[in-house]
Amino acid sequence: MTTTTDPVVQELTAPGAPFEIVVEPVLGVPLQVYRDRLDSLRDVIATADGRAGVDFLIQGDRRLTYDEHNALVRRVAGAFLERGIGHGDRIAILSANNVEWVVLFWAAASIGAVVVPLNAWWKAEELRFGLEDSEARLLFCDRRRWDVVRDIAGELPALEHVLVTDLDEPEGRARPGIELFAHDDPGVLPASPTDDGSVAEDDLLAILYTSGTTGRPKGATVTHRQALANLQNIFCLGLAAAKKGATPPEVGADQQAALLVVPLFHVTGCLATMTLCYTSGAKLVLMPPGRFDPDEAMATIERERVTNIGGVPTVMWRIVEAPTFGKYDLSSVTRVGYGGAPAPPELVARIDEAFPSARTTLSTAYGLTETASIATSNVGDDYLTHAGSVGRPAPTVEIKVADDDDDEVPAGETGEIWLRGPTVMLRGYWNRPDATAEAVSEDGWFRSGDIGRFDEDGFLYLVDRAKDMIIRGGENVYCVEVEQALFEHRDVIDAAVVGVPHRELGEEVKAIVQLRDGAAATGDDIRAFCAEHLARFKVPEYIELRDEPLPRNPAGKVLKNLLRGDATAFAAADDSAL
Repeated sequence: MTTTTDPVVQELTAPGAPFEIVVEPVLGVPLQVYRDRLDSLRDVIATADGRAGVDFLIQGDRRLTYDEHNALVRRVAGAFLERGIGHGDRIAILSANNVEWVVLFWAAASIGAVVVPLNAWWKAEELRFGLEDSEARLLFCDRRRWDVVRDIAGELPALEHVLVTDLDEPEGRARPGIELFAHDDPGVLPASPTDDGSVAEDDLLAILYTSGTTGRPKGATVTHRQALANLQNIFCLGLAAAKKGATPPEVGADQQAALLVVPLFHVTGCLATMTLCYTSGAKLVLMPPGRFDPDEAMATIERERVTNIGGVPTVMWRIVEAPTFGKYDLSSVTRVGYGGAPAPPELVARIDEAFPSARTTLSTAYGLTETASIATSNVGDDYLTHAGSVGRPAPTVEIKVADDDDDEVPAGETGEIWLRGPTVMLRGYWNRPDATAEAVSEDGWFRSGDIGRFDEDGFLYLVDRAKDMIIRGGENVYCVEVEQALFEHRDVIDAAVVGVPHRELGEEVKAIVQLRDGAAATGDDIRAFCAEHLARFKVPEYIELRDEPLPRNPAGKVLKNLLRGDATAFAAADDSAL
């Protein structure tokens, strides 16, 4: 079992230090936790009240200061309670990134309700599952997604309220979203409907759905404790970086400003960026809804004097390779970080050249939805001396690398990465005791499904994935889910899905399909069929049609290593899915 080997972090977390760590039981499991900590995100809202007049949330021409945002949070929280939505009830948000998304999150957190951020790229079938499985009582969505779920909303017995942005008058079951924000401002945070009016550390904060190895999404539960521990880990790592001299040069920015280019419905956007900005007093700048535009991103960086940018490597590729890169003043950027997929050395070099002011703070991290974001971090000089590593464990996180017999292996040897700590999902997958039992041990270890190794300095390296999964532009695509969709096509008698390398996206989805005798289906036909049932990022970009059976071993398992090849020989659609 490995904890951080960073001497500065160890100093900051020692007895009597600002981030002192102690061992306490969490849901019956002894874990490393911070001695001094908040009880819930509800307490974070109260601390933000002291920032009146300070910019918090920006999207285009829309600007909210902290006090303006908090006034809306109180109104929406009151509107939830007025509708009978309270502690433990699920509130689904189905929307592109916008101001309302952020306000609803904090309003739900303030009363102990559970946020269910649904993937805004999902199709109707996927969304039906998420709404049914979570038993959401209220759905808030934007107009585009309402068009997707309109026909299924009336078939969900638990769903009592549907509110839609940009809706001027009721439409079927839906009511204008403004009704939530027009509630009378009670002036103080409304009491959550528990016996003592409080929200506890281990109360659920959110259910974040991930693709499933069995074809069904799994709802990873996130508690207030997990979210707060993640924040404190990041603050501790930031102070350690400052003590080691990995601080950005002065560029005249009085307030840190982060540009959010990843979806809020993902753990990185929600728990590693949005909640971090709100808790630290930074400005959060949202991109306009729609396809990522590097020129719009750079113009926003220039206009808002953004200091922190990042996301998945795909986004960074598109910024540094934009033909108009040199036309914008990006000198305010002092921090560049990314995760979600490995970054090739070529991209690291391009970022280093493009953003010289961020050279000492270039960073990467490793984490999962089930770990509430950051599990390891690699920043500053460590990033340069341990190239290719995702870093050392975050302060309260324990990590071990185990073999097939579940025994820990020594440094240098590979195995499955197991994680444990206050950020790790202990309450399990929502409504999935079977999946929880497979993933979480009784003593709190989470099996990541990722293959890695530690070096002698305590730095973790990702080697492979045990799960049959593709990471496309930071989105997890489980092959079995795509394969199940392919098997629904009447002309398909066998199919396998693999990932093939892609320079910007990291990996792209490839399907190898055996058709029945006499079938007339084309690659475009197969792709169009998948697009009817799967989110666009899951639809195979490359289709290989075969007449002969797929290669299998004596046990009947498809030999996917023989199918990957490269993308050049297959029918490809245009690159328009991100």
